[in-house]
Amino acid sequence: MSKPYLPYQPDQILLMPPSISEWLPEGHLAYFVSDVVDGLDLSEIHASYQRETRGAPPFHPAMITKIIFYGLCRGVYSSRKLSLSTHEDVAFRVLAAGNHPDFRTISEFRKRHLKSLAGLFVSVLELCEKAGLMSMKHIAIDGTKLLANASKHSAMSYSRMIEKEKELQSEIEELLAKGLDVDDQEDAEYGPDRRGDELPEEFATREKRLARIREAKEALEREAKERAAAEEAERAEKAAKQQASGKKPCGKKPKPVKTEPDGKSQRNFTDPESRIMKDSKKAFVQAYNGQAAVDADNQIIVACDLTNQAADSPHLSGIIDKTLENTAKKPEELSADAGYFSSDNIEMVEQRGIDGYIPPDRQRHGKEPTHPSCLDAEKQSAADRQRAKLLTPEGRKIYGRRKETVEPVFGQIKSARNFRGFLLRGLAKAKSEWTLVCLGHNMLKLYRYGDRKLIFET
Repeated sequence: MSKPYLPYQPDQILLMPPSISEWLPEGHLAYFVSDVVDGLDLSEIHASYQRETRGAPPFHPAMITKIIFYGLCRGVYSSRKLSLSTHEDVAFRVLAAGNHPDFRTISEFRKRHLKSLAGLFVSVLELCEKAGLMSMKHIAIDGTKLLANASKHSAMSYSRMIEKEKELQSEIEELLAKGLDVDDQEDAEYGPDRRGDELPEEFATREKRLARIREAKEALEREAKERAAAEEAERAEKAAKQQASGKKPCGKKPKPVKTEPDGKSQRNFTDPESRIMKDSKKAFVQAYNGQAAVDADNQIIVACDLTNQAADSPHLSGIIDKTLENTAKKPEELSADAGYFSSDNIEMVEQRGIDGYIPPDRQRHGKEPTHPSCLDAEKQSAADRQRAKLLTPEGRKIYGRRKETVEPVFGQIKSARNFRGFLLRGLAKAKSEWTLVCLGHNMLKLYRYGDRKLIFET
């Protein structure tokens, strides 16, 4: 007697529940995303369609927004995969309500309304606060390198640009010198059906490459001049303050400001605004620097930013400003790693009345923190003040919250939801894309830990 099996009838006709709301279990993430989006202000997106009366009716903006937001929560970012999911994934089918927008439609919608969608970050953050997920007692700040949509091999250094520019110019001049002035030779060279004055393919290719290199070279030179002007202005401001205070300048005389790019300065031809940076594994990658300020209570991202500067220190003031702007609250405590330390940053944090914990030295595992060089509290430098704070048991405990607050957030985004690089190119677009990723993170936290009654009460 053969072993009996459970029924297997591939051709059996099944009846789905008549209501879409019954296709998924109660409390599913898709229903939560749908309810949240229904409560968001999409008037700016709607207005753009009301101004255009021509053409066929578009898909409802709320429907595509729900698909994109649910994709953020599930780690699905590609418009092609989102479109395919409306056919293959029950949750996406429920959100699309039987619609199947083409991937081009989803892609164009996201590009067209990128700023508006990213602007909803604050609205979702307000829901997190309403649900009691953030107290602003302690925020931790950190940065992570995110891959640009470009290869580092598409970059060229300034010194190499100068060499290549000369090479290509020489090759182009050589090609121009090879003019043929005999009809038979022209026919043999170009064929009887061509005039003979078209650019040879070889020449056109070199001309394009030369134009791109010159454009990149001019951009590097322009950036160098802008940096030089900013540095000159900063030096002049410091000199004016010293003169007003009557203090004599200390230290060595600063070197003259360089108005030309360094020979090693690079520019990428695919995404010129991205930069080569060193990631956490000490590998050089074409990337952007993603910044995030995270509330310690439930790992809610209260502010985010994206820059093409590899160093973290210049971004501390900006991310604190964004935190205050988004929450209208000042954090009681702030922690950040040694990459954010500078005397100016410490003074800025102290002037704002925030209890900051930013070590001036890299904290190595198993080693004691560095002791302050000056024990007189009144004469201590910003670095010594921080060292003294981090030597206390309370200071160590507070600074230790950083590791369990902001670092897991980057791990969840990169590993759990597989976001390691951008789909869009250019700093402005990549910044909006990063904001959407952070919005998706907050929405998941809201779904898992938020009080539904508080979230959706009118």
